[in-house]
Amino acid sequence: MSKMPDGATTRQLAAALPRTISTMARIGLSAHILPTAATMVGVCMTVLSIGRLSSSGRLGVIIDKMLAIDSVIFLVSAVLSFVAIRIAANTDHIETWAEKLFLLGLSLCAVVAVVIAFAIDL
Repeated sequence: MSKMPDGATTRQLAAALPRTISTMARIGLSAHILPTAATMVGVCMTVLSIGRLSSSGRLGVIIDKMLAIDSVIFLVSAVLSFVAIRIAANTDHIETWAEKLFLLGLSLCAVVAVVIAFAIDL
């Protein structure tokens, strides 16, 4: 077996490679979820603030509550992805929850958009 310059054998480097790739992929996904989820918290809060300017009655209250819940979902997703990046241990389950919550938040955001679209009086 050939020796590498730092004293590690080729087999040792090959054994470490899959862990390195999976760690890079994990950090890569969390690194994408974190800023996007944080941005979506801001989007939800902006739409919530703009919606408060108009008086849309009971439907407006429902939309406001849905947007507030949506922003909390995105916030939890952002926090979980941050934790997945910062903890050195195996955090695949944390990242999976961050991803699931992010997708749930996107789904709820789409539902809110449809409700807002049909609530607008032409």
